[in-house]
Amino acid sequence: MLEFITILKQRYLSIQSGLSQQSSQWISYQACIEQLTLIESFLHKGTLIEQREHPLHIAVIGPTQSGKSTITNLLLNQEVAGVSPLAGFTVHPQGFAVNLDSDALTGISEHFAGLQEVPQFALDHEEYDCYSVSSMTSDSLPACMVWDTPDFDSIDAHSYKVGVLKTLALADVLLLVVSKEKYADQSVWDMMALLEPLQQPVLVVINKLVPDSERLIMESFKERWQQVHADKPPTILPILYSKGSDLAGPQTELHDLMLASLKSVKRKKHQEVAYQYIKGYWQTWLLPATLEQEAQKQWQHIIDNAILDAVKAYQRDYLDHPNHYDTFQNALAKLLTLLEVPGLAAVMAQSRKVLSWPLRKVFSIGRNTIKKQTSVSQETVVLQQISEHVLLQLGDKILDQLELPQDNHKWWKAINSQLRQDKAIILQGFSQSTLAYHEDFKYEVDKTAQSLYTKLEEHPAILNGLRLTRVSVDAAALALAVQAGGIGLHDLILAPAMLSVTSYLAESAVGGYFTRAEQELKQQQLKVVSHLLFNQNLQQVLANLPEKMAQNTHFNISAEQIAAAEAQLKAKPHGLRIF
Repeated sequence: MLEFITILKQRYLSIQSGLSQQSSQWISYQACIEQLTLIESFLHKGTLIEQREHPLHIAVIGPTQSGKSTITNLLLNQEVAGVSPLAGFTVHPQGFAVNLDSDALTGISEHFAGLQEVPQFALDHEEYDCYSVSSMTSDSLPACMVWDTPDFDSIDAHSYKVGVLKTLALADVLLLVVSKEKYADQSVWDMMALLEPLQQPVLVVINKLVPDSERLIMESFKERWQQVHADKPPTILPILYSKGSDLAGPQTELHDLMLASLKSVKRKKHQEVAYQYIKGYWQTWLLPATLEQEAQKQWQHIIDNAILDAVKAYQRDYLDHPNHYDTFQNALAKLLTLLEVPGLAAVMAQSRKVLSWPLRKVFSIGRNTIKKQTSVSQETVVLQQISEHVLLQLGDKILDQLELPQDNHKWWKAINSQLRQDKAIILQGFSQSTLAYHEDFKYEVDKTAQSLYTKLEEHPAILNGLRLTRVSVDAAALALAVQAGGIGLHDLILAPAMLSVTSYLAESAVGGYFTRAEQELKQQQLKVVSHLLFNQNLQQVLANLPEKMAQNTHFNISAEQIAAAEAQLKAKPHGLRIF
């Protein structure tokens, strides 16, 4: 689950980088990124809890100029956190290891992966991707980590919010510090709403109060809390604002309240809490990826239908077409080459040489310009026309999708662009596969011719009759054309020869066998073309087009990845290895 959450967050970040910060999509993606960052860190904390003795963590949080660093020093009873009257002075998570040895700090650097640990004095306000850990001793707190965190509401807060969220996910107790001016800010309540599902104990300090305002503001805070939270309001410690005033009283009370909060920590519920958090946001997080998946399913459906239409067109325009289908005629032409009469072989060869001289002259001229090209058969022409029609059909279907009122227009625009971009490559690849198919299918043609010859051997009279036809001038011209490969079988010179052969066979005693042989060859041809050209080549290439779309504009998370993650969510929470 942790791996899937990380992948999903990275996809959100990648896509968001190409959006305008003023767009509604950027804002909605930012909310998901913050949620994913928080739960990713919370899940990682779970691995730390399982693997080693992990110290308790306290995170001091709040908006700008609420006095977080001052309260941190008050809690630690030392002036260790830097304070300033300037807003946004603290921009890095600063950890203070109280009564902890180095072994207890193992795993901190793993948790803050992506951020650099530097000494506190070396923190640079211009470099946000840093944090510090300082060791110290204290008599007022047990062994724990106390974190002074940056604000979450300033103009620059987005730049260092990752560090804030990682720290808050690590916390066992939250110490929320607000001032009388800031406690009602929406940013405060947005942050608390984000953290609420993690069920961390919360202690509130309302700082910088003036006399006689304490009760009114505390009641107002509690009322606001009850409006947005299901649990009861937390304990509130009010601190009056007064320069040089003695804070010994509030400090003692703060320590007592913090000790009580630390005792209320229930780490055994960590896995259950993580499960509920993920489950609550799951559909929202997956919505963009789900829309993509729906578009991809529709795209695959469109492709499947187009391929079915292509197969039907191939049957109609070639296999069943009375004028276009010539593969069986090629088998018959091959059969004629098997009908040589041993005693007349030399005479026939000389006869062909004489008869073929004008044709060979034509062929020799043609080879100068098409030396490396293969002659184009009728089947090749039909297949190329079908492939072009498939791409046109797909383009029309994409435009139909863009006219529908749906939320995935961006995906359809991208696939339309990718299809146009790859159209020439797709057609070229299909053409090359067609040529390879023709070359390989010669074996089936030869096998059919051989089976016909074997059948004729069972009927000597018919075989001899065909041999006489084979000696004729028409047959000699046909044999020449087959060997030269430069003239089609429907050429006027060759047509009489083929007509005489097919008519002779059709009227003979083996006519039924030859009809069956032609049908079997057609069936084999349909099977091979459907599998090799339409399914393995064209359909697969089109189905893979979404993978070629820009990675920084789409999630490209597979249905299998989502299914595997959802299988964990459907399992019993207490049996779920969510980490």
